[in-house]
Amino acid sequence: MTGAAPCISQTTTLMTANAVDTNNDDWLHAKGSRLYDMNGNEVWLTGANWFGFNCSENCPHYLWSADADDCLTEIADRGINVIRFPIATELIVSWMKGEPNKVSSFSCNTDPAYKINADFCQEDGKTPVDSMQVFDIMMKKCKEHGIKAFIDIHSPHTDNSGHNYNLWYGKAGVTTEVWIDSLVWLADKYKNDDTLIGYDLKNEPHGKGQEGEAAAKWDGSKDENNWAYAATKCAEAILDVNPHALILVEGVEQSMSGAQEGDYWGMPDRKVDSPYIGAWWGGNFRGARKYPIKPKQGTSQIVYSPHDYGPSVFAQTWFAKDFTEKTLLDDYWYETWAYINAEEIGPELIGEWGGHMEGDNLKWMTLLRDYMIKHHINHTFWCLNTNSGDTGGLWDSLGFTQSSGTTIKWNEPKYELFEKALWQTKTSGKYIGLDHQVALGKNGISLNEFYSKYASSEGSNLDGGKTSDGKPINSDTPAETTSTTSKKVTTTTTTSKTTTTSKTTTTVTTTVDVSNRVYGDSNCDGKVDMADVVLIMQSLANPNKYSLNGSDENCLKEQGVKNADVVGNNGLTTEDALAIQLYLLGIHKTLPIK
Repeated sequence: MTGAAPCISQTTTLMTANAVDTNNDDWLHAKGSRLYDMNGNEVWLTGANWFGFNCSENCPHYLWSADADDCLTEIADRGINVIRFPIATELIVSWMKGEPNKVSSFSCNTDPAYKINADFCQEDGKTPVDSMQVFDIMMKKCKEHGIKAFIDIHSPHTDNSGHNYNLWYGKAGVTTEVWIDSLVWLADKYKNDDTLIGYDLKNEPHGKGQEGEAAAKWDGSKDENNWAYAATKCAEAILDVNPHALILVEGVEQSMSGAQEGDYWGMPDRKVDSPYIGAWWGGNFRGARKYPIKPKQGTSQIVYSPHDYGPSVFAQTWFAKDFTEKTLLDDYWYETWAYINAEEIGPELIGEWGGHMEGDNLKWMTLLRDYMIKHHINHTFWCLNTNSGDTGGLWDSLGFTQSSGTTIKWNEPKYELFEKALWQTKTSGKYIGLDHQVALGKNGISLNEFYSKYASSEGSNLDGGKTSDGKPINSDTPAETTSTTSKKVTTTTTTSKTTTTSKTTTTVTTTVDVSNRVYGDSNCDGKVDMADVVLIMQSLANPNKYSLNGSDENCLKEQGVKNADVVGNNGLTTEDALAIQLYLLGIHKTLPIK
């Protein structure tokens, strides 16, 4: 997997899903509450955090006493299919300016007597390369191991405690414009590399309502501290240069309550009848009901990313009882973030969850883990690192010797709890990667292998092991379907309708009315956006599933084919998809293309 998809001569933008059989075919998109690959197959992001690029060392921690290849080998072998890399805007700005900040606490040596992180050494064989090169090499190595990655802007400034800062601007010379420009620069740099699949725009925007302009809020204003407005602007700018990237948007800490919403942000708090509703930092999406994230390019790349923690981090009020999944939903989860997934508003990825394995915290972790599995919620565990004071990590210690390489001591009880929420085949337990060609470690498989071999025979740990045809394993009976759209997130069982067809068939001829043709609207939803491009490429890449004349609701209908044929070359081709994309980018001014 070394070939890159060809560039488009008219623009440097990569055509959506054109490279189905190259190593740039792993971009993802959203529909409803799920994420899908370019062939329309559902995927599940199940990963972990590895911090350090956000800190003063300017590189992933533990590369001072561990080899990156050894670490990534174990990460892949243990079934982690995506890594969330916290990073500081200040560091990306240094790359953008061509003056990358140096790394520290980093071991590299090419001497055969003590060879460690040799790929990261400068010509002298002992001095590490700069921070941008470290990042680039890490992305290359993730690709080789079948691991995907996304970054999270942990703070504007480089600081080991930078997560405590409320906003995405205001430190180290970082303004809102600088924050956006730096992310656009990185997205443009990596637009042809599907290893870096997404951008978490800001870690845990927070602050108390009474802090006013110093706190992140979520409303309909254009105020600089309105996180919903800033995130939308940033998403649009990134999608302009890479329309395939996932954009992860976290919540805030507090929202206004009741009739006071949007009117009195900054007013003093009260001990009784507070005007503010609290949450974990980055966990509050109550404002998204009225003000969802809707960039001009559409919502196919938007992922909502709450953070959620247990009582060992802070004794929140919803833990002050013998809590259950139901009480957590009623008291906090549902109205704060879970409704987004349950009501099919958008997919979610819980960017941080985890903690110590003790008492009520262990109980909470188990309840959240099981809820995420039942409801297809993507997640990245906090964290791999041993040095997270209030949570601990999946690693207990790391060490390196020339004879044995890197030795990682895993916190096995914590990993055992976490491992159940890693995407894997139901009966054989093979970890499922997000790369179509590269298997995820020695115990895993590629995405193509899962859908060609395992999806129809055993399914995965989503949906209780139902196979791709919706049936339970070893069963000829129709599958149960799960509905999570009600506020209480109840599960209902329905029976599929079975139709018996006689040998006599009737042919129905349909006349397609194209008098109201909307050029470019391949999915016939009345608008032209990236979803239309994706649907065309899905149809071309997987005609068995996306038949041009199929009856499935996700297939291109005859009307859709007529709409999609914008080049007028007597049939649907990749040129139509490209033309629509260039139209969306403003390069083509009209459709159809003459």
